[in-house]
Amino acid sequence: MVFVFVFAVLGVLVAANWYLWRRLVRDTTSGPGWLRRGGALLIAGGWILAIAAFVAEGTGAPFVVQQILAWPGFLWLALSLYLLLAVLAGEIVRPLLRRYLERRRPATVPAAAPASDTATAPAAAPTTGVAPVTVPEAATEAHAVQGARPASATPTAATAEPSTRPAGDTPGTPSEPPTEPSTDGDDTPRHADGTASPRLVAAPSRRLFVSRVVAGAAAAAAVGTVGYGTVSVLNGPSIKRVTVPLAKLPRAAHGFRIAVVSDIHLGPVLGRGFAQRVVDTINSTQPDLIAVVGDLVDGSVKDLGPAAAPLAGLRARHGTYYVTGNHEYFSGAEQWVDEVRRLGMTPLENARTELPYFDLAGVNDVAGEDEGQGPDFVRALGDRDRSRTSVLLAHQPVQIHDAVDHGVDLQLSGHTHGGQLWPGTFLAGAANPTVAGLERYGDTQLYVSRGAGAWGPPTRVGAESDITVIQLAAREA
Repeated sequence: MVFVFVFAVLGVLVAANWYLWRRLVRDTTSGPGWLRRGGALLIAGGWILAIAAFVAEGTGAPFVVQQILAWPGFLWLALSLYLLLAVLAGEIVRPLLRRYLERRRPATVPAAAPASDTATAPAAAPTTGVAPVTVPEAATEAHAVQGARPASATPTAATAEPSTRPAGDTPGTPSEPPTEPSTDGDDTPRHADGTASPRLVAAPSRRLFVSRVVAGAAAAAAVGTVGYGTVSVLNGPSIKRVTVPLAKLPRAAHGFRIAVVSDIHLGPVLGRGFAQRVVDTINSTQPDLIAVVGDLVDGSVKDLGPAAAPLAGLRARHGTYYVTGNHEYFSGAEQWVDEVRRLGMTPLENARTELPYFDLAGVNDVAGEDEGQGPDFVRALGDRDRSRTSVLLAHQPVQIHDAVDHGVDLQLSGHTHGGQLWPGTFLAGAANPTVAGLERYGDTQLYVSRGAGAWGPPTRVGAESDITVIQLAAREA
């Protein structure tokens, strides 16, 4: 079954990339050649780099190799997605543009008239037999004469000199001196007297012209979209503020601020500088408590310890708390738990702490089940005083159902990235009860952050990165 699924996915990828090559390369070139081969190599090379980037990260290749492969490989994933979407949108524009050009093309061209009423043709020559000459579409699309004068400026043999044309000539054939091949190595056609003859130059057909316009617009749109989405990630997350009323919260805790940050994803692309921007942004909000809800890194402590070092600068009155995400279990969760403790955070591994106004609990991510370190709600929440307000840190929104069963008042999560790359929002919505924002499940509220960083392509489209300041509100206040 797995083999069938993988084979189907590969088939879809091959078909999609063949379609991209056809629309962006084959349909925009006049024939086989190095441009078509180069386009095929570019598309294939992009996917080779993307696969190599994932393999290098997953196998723990030297970190410098991961960094070299990550930028072009991961960006290609985002670019190919938006190239495909833009080309598909171009299928709507294509027939409209062709119809517009068809309407602008004149259907017929009248035969040339004599330059004046005093033409040299005999007065008795018949004039009623001259009919409009229909110009074949192929002629208007495929050929143009370089350097030729307009037809109206040169009378044809049929209209200007009917009595002097030799009997064997074909009517309508221009009277041109014979040409002779050049013998000096120049392939320019010449007349018998040595002067150059006009060369026939192939002009692009309407279909080729339309394909080039649509492909160019699609490429520009894709590059612009990915470029803007990448710059927005590298500039760091924005601050979002949300007020959450809690029925059992004491009046003294009204206005308590929790800075929620998830999915920083430090790795081969987002490094120490990005971590420092996250720290500065969080500290600028002057929170009472900081909650780091998983997916801090994509790599080992050995490779990313220096990148995570700025996190030691996080400042909050009631401290910084951390729970694991699924990516920590791909990167050595135990080592990272020790590292964040060294950086001054407090890991909550299926544990709870009693703060002055509410209980703060945290559970491991579900990915830890494969290592015997999965979430344990009974251990974290089973023996608590339910008359007190409880706030739970859990990386994935799907853990909300267990939170409801244990009487949690507010769960703080991440994981979804808000979809990260539209239309990924729809996929994230199919896999998670809440993609982003605040929602209620019975007596429990769930807030899902879009995350501060990005996984894979360092790009976001339609899902702005954020750090959320949750301000708790007492009902009585």
